[in-house]
Amino acid sequence: MQGPKITMVGAGGMSFGPVMANDVIHTPELAGARLVLHDVNEARLERAWRFANKLNTANGAPVVLDRSTDPAEALDGADFVISSAEFGRFEHWRQDYEIPNRYGARQIHGENGGPGAVFHSLRSINNTLGICANIEKYSPDAFLVNLTNPMSRVSLAINRATKVRNVGMCHEMPTGVTRLSKLLRVKSSDIEARASGINHFTFFTEFRQRSTGEDLLPRIRELFSRRIYDFPSSTVAATKLAFRFVPTGALAEQLYSPVVAHVVRTWGVVPCSVDSHIGEYLPFAMDVGEFHPNAVEFFASLDRRAERLATWVSTTRVPLPLHRIGHSPEEVIPIVTSMWTGASRRLMAVNVPNEGYLPDVAEGAIVEVGATVDGDGIHPDTMGPVGDPIAGWIAPQVALQDLIVESALRGDPDLALQALTEDPNSPADAAACRAMFDELRSLQAAALPF
Repeated sequence: MQGPKITMVGAGGMSFGPVMANDVIHTPELAGARLVLHDVNEARLERAWRFANKLNTANGAPVVLDRSTDPAEALDGADFVISSAEFGRFEHWRQDYEIPNRYGARQIHGENGGPGAVFHSLRSINNTLGICANIEKYSPDAFLVNLTNPMSRVSLAINRATKVRNVGMCHEMPTGVTRLSKLLRVKSSDIEARASGINHFTFFTEFRQRSTGEDLLPRIRELFSRRIYDFPSSTVAATKLAFRFVPTGALAEQLYSPVVAHVVRTWGVVPCSVDSHIGEYLPFAMDVGEFHPNAVEFFASLDRRAERLATWVSTTRVPLPLHRIGHSPEEVIPIVTSMWTGASRRLMAVNVPNEGYLPDVAEGAIVEVGATVDGDGIHPDTMGPVGDPIAGWIAPQVALQDLIVESALRGDPDLALQALTEDPNSPADAAACRAMFDELRSLQAAALPF
C-alpha cells in the first residue's frame, strides 16, 4: 500500500533529524511511505541519508527513502512536512547569549526568552517563512509540523503570515513527565498528566497515577520542599564538574533545578521544564541558586558528539542491532500517523493559536495545551485559567510574541528594538539595550528580515 509523502526539512540537523527518520521507519501504519530528506547543506544531507538508509535497510526497508537539496523536488506533492531548520545555530546562539550579558542582561539561556532570543526569533521566523513559501508553492495541501524554536514566536508568524496548516511540537512536557515520574519512582507509563501555558513555560494541572488514581502533585510539592533541593555549595560544585562531560551534564541539566524548586516552594505550581527553559521568562531566575551553566557550550558539544556518532553508525561495518531501537517518545510521527489513518489518539502538548483554550491568556497568542488528533486534524483541549502568578508571567511574553512577529513581517527594526528593550531580562538602561541591539544586528545582518 502506498503511504504518505513525508518531507523532512533540515534533515541534516542533529536535534530531530535522526529521531524523526527512525520514528517513521518504526511506525507500521506508515509502511510504504515516501520519506524525503531535505537540507541545503549537501554534506550533512548525505550523512543523514546514509544513516536513515542503513536504519531503513535494517528494518526491512518499510519506507521508500529519498533525498534532495532542491526544495521543489523535496516538497512537490508532500502530504506532511516536518521542519527543524536553522543556519549557524551555535555560532549565533553564542552571540545571543554572550553579547546581551556583556551589556548587563540577565539571561539564563538566551534561546527562547531574554534579549538574545529576540534575534533568535527573527532569524528563525525569516528562515521558516521562506520554507512556508515553498510549501505554499509546491505542496499547498501539506500539513506542517514545526519543530523550530523559539516555538511560540515562529508558530505565531506561520499562522499570521501564511495559509499553511500547521502545529508546533515540543518534547518538554513528555520529558517533564518522565523526569518527575522517575523522581517519584513511578513508571512514566502509569502517569496521566495535563499541562498548559506557553512553550517551555507550561505548568502541570494534573499529574495522576493511573493504576491508583492518586493525585501526585502534592507529592511533587513535598519532594521539592526537601533539603536536597536547597542545592548547597557541595551540590553546586558537583554540578559544575558534571557539566564538563556530556553524559553527566545531560543528567545534571535535568536534575539541577534551583529555579524550579523556588517556583514550586513559593507558589505551589509545578513547571514541566527545567531551569534553563522556565528561567528564560522569569526576571528573578538569575538571583536563585549559586550557579547557572552555560548551556550553549554544553549543547554545542552534545551536537558534535551526536553528529560523530551518526556518521560512525552510517559508515561502520560493525553489525548493529538498529532494528531494536524502537519508536522514540516524540509525538510528531504519531500526529502524521493519526491524520493519515484517521485513528484518534491523545497528545500531551501542541502549540496552537489560543481560541479560548486558556481563558486568561490573550486570544490568538500561541499557547501549549494537550489535544487529540485524528483524520480531521488536531483538536486542542479547552483548559481552565492558568491563574496567578502564571498569567502575570505569560502576559509580557505574549506581548513580545506580537512585537517580534510584526517586526519580522514588516521588516521593522524599531519594533525589534522595542521588544528587546521590554524583555523582562534586558538591562534597564536604554542605551545598553540600543548598543547590544546594534552589535547583534551588525553581526547577524544576513540572517535577519531587515
